[in-house]
Amino acid sequence: MTEAWWPEDDDKDRPLPSSVKVRVPAKINLHLGVGPLRRDGYHELHTVYHAISLYDEVTARRGDTLTLTMEGVGAGSLALDDSNLIIKAARALAESAKVPAHARLHLRKSIPLAGGLAGGSADAAATLIACDALWGTGYSREDLARIAATLGSDVPFLIHGGTALGTGRGEAVSPVLARAYTWHWVVAIADGGLSTPEVYRELDRLRLGADAPSAAGSPDALFTALRQRDPAVLAPTLGNDLQPAALSLRPALAETLDAGTKAGALAALVSGSGPTCVFLARDPGHAAEVAAAVEAAQVCRTVQVAHGPVVGARVI
Repeated sequence: MTEAWWPEDDDKDRPLPSSVKVRVPAKINLHLGVGPLRRDGYHELHTVYHAISLYDEVTARRGDTLTLTMEGVGAGSLALDDSNLIIKAARALAESAKVPAHARLHLRKSIPLAGGLAGGSADAAATLIACDALWGTGYSREDLARIAATLGSDVPFLIHGGTALGTGRGEAVSPVLARAYTWHWVVAIADGGLSTPEVYRELDRLRLGADAPSAAGSPDALFTALRQRDPAVLAPTLGNDLQPAALSLRPALAETLDAGTKAGALAALVSGSGPTCVFLARDPGHAAEVAAAVEAAQVCRTVQVAHGPVVGARVI
């Protein structure tokens, strides 16, 4: 895998590519603390993003107009018109750079739709990287992250990847300083998706009740655990305020979480707004064992193993 090149002053005569392919990871939330609803309709968040090795690919080629095609997960059901975040990302970059929004874009999708893994946001991040290289706009990743923030809360993180703290509505991203270490995950992908706005509304409803769910609190313990590089230490620090709402809307997810726990996972939690569930494992072998047991329990559509953190959207 090669890094994207960013044209400098001495690159002005360098020919622009005719095709650019970008690979972009999914994300999970190691911590997701949801605050009260703000006046702008968003919730105040403190979240710790973590990019994992499940990927989509976006290819951008020269074209006379802006078009989008796709293959893989969601083909035939995902809208490919101006409502698609990929098209919105390309138009946003073109408008910022004052260039024509001309490209033939193709999405090869593996990250599930509406699964709590930020697949749509990942594709928007990949589009910004791909079109920047295709059009030679020369934007830095910080420039692209600023455009990304106008597209969605998770998009800026997926420009960078790694592990990072997200604040505001999630769009303000700061890297988490931790010693290099690879964490191993089992990802249980459910049938169908969950609407993120609907999950937030359900959380608001649950918080008005007498048995309001407890909050995840501060991520400080998680930051300490990441520095210790011990999965057994990290496990009890993981938390997701949206999990009770996802379970309320999709009670069967409790069976998925239980299957992972019985299989020996160190931690089990709903990813983001769900319905994907993730399980922390000790090492690659343990991850394979947990994945096999969860798959045998037949509590989800498919199971994959992954590791993280990985880099964000990159030209390949």
